[in-house]
Amino acid sequence: MNRITVYEHANFEGLSREFTCDVPDLHELDFGDCISSLKVVGQPWIAYTDPKYEGQPHAFEEGACKVVTEETNLAYGYFNDRVASHVVQRGVWLLYQHPGRGGWHCLAWPGERLPDYKLELNFQSRLSHLRPLRPGRPQVSARLLWKEKRVEDEREVLVDEVEGVNETESEQVLAASSSREYGTTLWQSFHFSNATSLKAGLSFTLAVEASNIFTVQKGHSESSTRRERVEVQLPAKIPPRTALSIQVLRKEVTLSVPVLLTITQNETVRTEMGEYRSVSGTNISARYSLKPLSAAGKEQAAAEGTELVPDTGMEL
Repeated sequence: MNRITVYEHANFEGLSREFTCDVPDLHELDFGDCISSLKVVGQPWIAYTDPKYEGQPHAFEEGACKVVTEETNLAYGYFNDRVASHVVQRGVWLLYQHPGRGGWHCLAWPGERLPDYKLELNFQSRLSHLRPLRPGRPQVSARLLWKEKRVEDEREVLVDEVEGVNETESEQVLAASSSREYGTTLWQSFHFSNATSLKAGLSFTLAVEASNIFTVQKGHSESSTRRERVEVQLPAKIPPRTALSIQVLRKEVTLSVPVLLTITQNETVRTEMGEYRSVSGTNISARYSLKPLSAAGKEQAAAEGTELVPDTGMEL
């Protein structure tokens, strides 16, 4: 059974009460503002300094320990000058003899387990204040795992179409520029693991390729779009009695690549995974075909008195 036993005096002495369920106000049980020690059996309990679950909360696990995650003054609580051991789950902490960061102090390191201050620190029952030291800014290096990339979509998009018709008996020059420029785009983003320990504001670079260094900043959109111009060469001449069709295509590829993040902080190294995603439309090519004109088309053009000149089919 889960229960908590509270005592009137220190060292589990004096009047006591045992509880197995929530108690919103100890004053109603004539036990308010008089607890000096307690014991926990089973699951953890949360105690509050004020009635109705208000005020400062304190967590007590089996064995009557206290979990601290921020700077804490123990001067007015049960643990003042009572602590005799600790376990550091993460970070570096300073332990002070007096409230307000006063008196003698010592360092507690990540992963440190001290079962008895008297034997190892000569700090038995003297702790009144503790605070975590601010960690140094983590350094992050990112490596794309290209062998594990996934192509999620691949398609061709028509961005331009040019047509020319030569109904004469001689070769004609296409009434259009022999080259054109087209815009390309590269949309890219970075997604962190849901369990990431990296905080907002952190930034690092991701070398996608030699000409593409993508900057990731935690807490921002983690995405960017690049636009460039690409020149495409078009056929300059149309053979006699031939129709020329040119299609300018942009190949768009959507892919995702796992990214291994190596994080170095305070001489400790850890790794976690992220994901780089991109939609690339940077590959532009021209596809063209030649088709002989039919005899019927030539006779109809002559009967109507059509001038035989190249026709691009669109304004250029």
